[in-house]
This record gives sequence, C-alpha cells and structure tokens, in this order.
Amino acid sequence: MDRIVSISFGEIALKGANRKYFEDKLLKHIRKVTNDLGRPKVYKEMSKVYIEAEEKNLDEIINRVKKVFGIVHLSPGYRIEKDMKKISEYAIKAVKEAIEKKDIKTFKVVTKRADKKFPVKSMEINREIGADILKNTDNITVDVHNPDLYVYIDIRNNAYIFTEKIKAYGGLPLGTNGRGLLLLSGGIDSPVAGFMMAKRGIAIDAIHYHSYPFTSERAEEKVKKLAEILARYCDNFRLFSINILDIQKEINEKCPEDEMTIISRRFMMKIAERVAEKNNLDALITGESLGQVASQTIKGLNVTNSSVDIPVFRPLIGLDKSEITVVSKDIDTYETSILPYDDCCTVFLPKHPVTRPKLSDIENSESLLEVDNLINKAINNMEVIDITI
Repeated sequence: MDRIVSISFGEIALKGANRKYFEDKLLKHIRKVTNDLGRPKVYKEMSKVYIEAEEKNLDEIINRVKKVFGIVHLSPGYRIEKDMKKISEYAIKAVKEAIEKKDIKTFKVVTKRADKKFPVKSMEINREIGADILKNTDNITVDVHNPDLYVYIDIRNNAYIFTEKIKAYGGLPLGTNGRGLLLLSGGIDSPVAGFMMAKRGIAIDAIHYHSYPFTSERAEEKVKKLAEILARYCDNFRLFSINILDIQKEINEKCPEDEMTIISRRFMMKIAERVAEKNNLDALITGESLGQVASQTIKGLNVTNSSVDIPVFRPLIGLDKSEITVVSKDIDTYETSILPYDDCCTVFLPKHPVTRPKLSDIENSESLLEVDNLINKAINNMEVIDITI
C-alpha cells in the first residue's frame, strides 16, 4: 500500500496529438512545486497522473499542487495491488477515515475499470465492495442517488481508492501558450488579470511603474508582495520596476491637464512594449475593465491601443469590481491590494480627466514631448527583481 494523490485533468484530455506536450509541461511544474517535500515520485499510469506522497507531506503537497494550472481535481488516496481482498480492506479503511472527519450516513461505490483484463467487472466490484463496507461499518447505508460519500475505485496497472475530489483551478499548464508581460499595479485588478491569463497557459513576467519619491517605498513593497503571491500560481518570474516621475512631470508641464491620465497610460504601454520585445515576451496583459475609470472607456482604450503594435490581453474587460474582488479574495491578493499606499496613477491626477479622447488631440500633445528620450531614460534606470516562490 502507498499513499498517493490522483490528478484529474481538464482541457488537456482534449488535446489529441498534442496531449503529451501539455502533460509533460504539467508534470514538470508539479515536480517543481513539490521538489522540496522529499522529492515525491510523479508518474503517469494509463493516461492519469499520480504523486507518491509520504503521509507527513500529503496536506502540503495538495495545497501546492491544487494551484498548478491544468488540474481540475486532486484526490488523496491509496495505491494497492489489484486484489479484491486488498481493495475491500482499503475501501473500508478509507470510509472509516472519512467518517472520523465528518458526519456520514450514506455512501456509494463508483468503479472505473481502465484495465479491461481485470476479471471482475465494474458493477460487480461496486456490489461486492459496497456489501463489505456495510458489514464492517456502523450506522451507514447505501444511497445511489445522493450519497454523503463517494468511494472511488480505479482499476489500472494498480488499484486506486479515494473518497475526496478537491477542486483545483483547471485551465492549461503554464507556458503552453507563450509568455506575457503583466502591467502590475498595487490595486485589486491587475493581479487578477495576471492570474487569469496564467490560467490560460501564459507564463508571465510583470512590469510596475512608480513615482518615487512622490510614491512611498511601502507602495513598492506592496507590489512586491502581490508579485510573490502571484508566483504561487505563476511560478518564478521577473518584475521590472520603472520610475516614471520625470515623464509625469513633463506631461504635467507641457500637456493639457485633462489628458494627463491617458498620455501617462500611453507611455506605460510604450515602455512595456519595448521591455516585452527585448525579453521575448509575446503580449501585454492589463487589468482594465470597460468603463471602470476615465481611461477605460471605449475611446480611451482605442487611444491606448494605438500606442503599441504588440497584442494586449484584457481578461477583466467585461467584469465589474465585485466580480473581480471575488477572484482576488480567492487567490489571496485582496488584503494586500487594499493596503492604503498610493501608486503612480495618483500623481498629478487631473480633477476632470478626458473620457472621450481623440487620437489626433493626444498625438498633438505628445508631439510637445521628447517621447523616445523619456522612454529610453526610464528603461535605462529600470530595476529588475527576481520574484520566487
């Protein structure tokens, strides 16, 4: 008998001839996040993935692996030999363990027989093991429609028994859909945007803008903390930290006040595009949501888009703040995001920002600035921070 964690895929199962590529990426990431827990064996058996786990590490392995994208469920259980007496013994053991944790009055046995050479068919296994459980446990009955507990039996090269399905995030394995650069602020939205695109298989780096000393060192530490939380899901990545105070001063001095926000945003996009191109990143990722603030109107987003040629992903575009907040709480970024430290967007904030900007007007204002020199200076003074799990 061995303790194992069974891994259930989501979309990977539909990938056909490319499935091995996605599985290999997934296994590599599972091994990486569990490596310091006794180097548990991660293996495939008849199209499923399993992790051998020492009992003392089981809970921590589950806690880490459920954050690996590409997995929909994890199930801690037992691996045993394909023998009906052994299957019965450990099915009874699993039920008794479950009863100790919560009140269970009814159960149902569900068998999958991937190994069709096994002489006992699924329905026969269900009946025989179900009868043995009834004989060996008190105050529990069978309910085939709505049981308190499912007893899952998988017959493959080995037999596997488990009674839990712990929900994971699904999606696609990290890095199977290229690399992106997340514009990471200290707010609620951008960490959620990074999480959602990583869930679609995009490996991320991040870029953060600040206006030190107009913004505080605490604001910078807040962003680093958000990046560290994201790394739990997105693996280790780089955070490019850029001071744009000189750019903001130039815009404030030479451009109309109501255009301050939109022109600053275009500079951020231009800088991000150059950083992405230099570091072989395929797209930008932002936390913009349509209509949420003045620069995120349709016309504002059009003017912002025109500043770059690289693709821009906006996974939150159709979500409202309450929907975004639900995700931020789920991934543990919310409490850090609401810490009251100003970011660079509050510097020189206009009283009445333009909400329906015209591209020609914005470009005329930008012509008053030495755009390339300002961008080059900001990038040359960039700090690169390694964010690790």
